[in-house]
Amino acid sequence: MRLRWIITAMALLLLPGVGESAEIRLLASGALKEAYLELVPAFEKASSHKVTLDWSSTTEIRKRISAGEIHDVVILGDSGTQALIRDGKLVANTRTVFARSGISVAVRAGAPRPDISSADALKETLLAAKSVGYSEGASGTYLVDMFQKLGIYDQVKAKAAIAGNNVPVGDKVVAGEAEIGFHQLSELLPVKGIDIIGPLPPALQYFTVFSGAIHSAATNTEAASALIAFLTAPAAQATLKKHGLDPG
Repeated sequence: MRLRWIITAMALLLLPGVGESAEIRLLASGALKEAYLELVPAFEKASSHKVTLDWSSTTEIRKRISAGEIHDVVILGDSGTQALIRDGKLVANTRTVFARSGISVAVRAGAPRPDISSADALKETLLAAKSVGYSEGASGTYLVDMFQKLGIYDQVKAKAAIAGNNVPVGDKVVAGEAEIGFHQLSELLPVKGIDIIGPLPPALQYFTVFSGAIHSAATNTEAASALIAFLTAPAAQATLKKHGLDPG
């Protein structure tokens, strides 16, 4: 592992502009937070750059960038990336896939483990649950559609505990606000006090693709390119997997 990081660092030093120190503003989905809190310091050590980190949900990131915020690198759910490219906010030829993440299910630590082994079993579990937690981000957008397809949206909505921007669904479960919670695996893993039952059944599973690009008004494009190269290098894959993400 150490050898791979050394090779990556050497490759970084060959990129144009890497030798000149710059501040890179990164706005990324919270699903990537734990992995990037480990990877970004390694990038800063390997380069002369400083990275300013900001986390939010896909929905909120799209709103913020559309409203005029400027960050050198922006990473969110791919549909949001594509929309911001169409709007001229992000540079199309810099679009990069960073990771993928599936949705998992959790309950409070020690609580009975409900049956989620099939679509029918999950439907019955959702109808029986006193409260259901999900986010307002990319996974939550999909889940609303899933509840509708299962024909139980109205029942779930009536007892939903929706986690807002930068609020892990796991926290809702720990606090007793949600008897069962759904979130990206990468966002459930850091939460203490929950048991992760497993992923959604295969027939219902959805993988969010997290992509991003350089902002069209970015001032540090060469340094931003170096950061993208580092975060998507083969050496980063083990860190992504450790934090519940599949490499792009």
